Amino acid sequence: MIVLQILASGILLGGIYALISVGLNLIFGVIKIVNMAHGEFLMIGMYAAYFIYTATQINVGLISIIIFPLMMVLGYIIYRLVIKPLLGTAETETNTILATSGLTFVLQNLALMLWTADYRAIKTPTSSQSFSLGKIMLSVDRTYAFLICLVLVIVLYYILMRTRFGAKVRAVSQDKNAAILMGINVNFIYALTFCVGIALVGVAGAIITPIFSVYPSVGVFFGTASFIVVVLGGLGSFTGALLGGLIIGLVETAAGVLASAELAQVFSLLLFLLVLFVKPQGLLGKNARV
Repeated sequence: MIVLQILASGILLGGIYALISVGLNLIFGVIKIVNMAHGEFLMIGMYAAYFIYTATQINVGLISIIIFPLMMVLGYIIYRLVIKPLLGTAETETNTILATSGLTFVLQNLALMLWTADYRAIKTPTSSQSFSLGKIMLSVDRTYAFLICLVLVIVLYYILMRTRFGAKVRAVSQDKNAAILMGINVNFIYALTFCVGIALVGVAGAIITPIFSVYPSVGVFFGTASFIVVVLGGLGSFTGALLGGLIIGLVETAAGVLASAELAQVFSLLLFLLVLFVKPQGLLGKNARV
């Protein structure tokens, strides 16, 4: 029963990690840049959910629908001001890493200035409730968050793999120059991909706000976890992000139960290092990047 409980809880946590990481992997897979401020956009989504819920008391699922377009707009502003001017330069990857790293500190300190360092949390009617699935006990809020994550990931996968627009995105990801020759507007695909990646992590932040407290540096923890998940699964691999999220969720849950909560991320980091030694490109990655 302990094993089944760990598996169930780990899958719920892993699904949340997967959604947080999919946006990061999508941006890297298409634009070939690493967004170091990924965790900070999750923090913004969490704050937005907190303030909307405090003012309206509406369902977190509805809040996530509101936050998606808001984060799309924020993503577009960041893309135009920070990312687009650096694309096509001699050192695009290095420059974007430096720029988004600087953006990390800007967003953290802006949040600290606006909302102080206080921990804030949403208390929903189901915050302390759980239900039984056989003999397994599951948190209502974690299950609800997992189901929203699952729906979003399935919808994104369908768009990427089964629609004309998704074919264009995959074409740009595989060969930008060939996509240009085929008449695909690469600049539009870049901008929309970045906006969707930011919106997804913002929504992930919204749906985990009833589970985790929000504070200015909360993005550091989740940002680190998302990088572990993405590199573990394979940079640029959509299914790799899903697999990596589930693995890290299971490892951290098992470590928290069998060892201690403080050591949970230590075990995930050890697994991460082990995989890098054995398979540097990640579990489902095709080419290792230096």
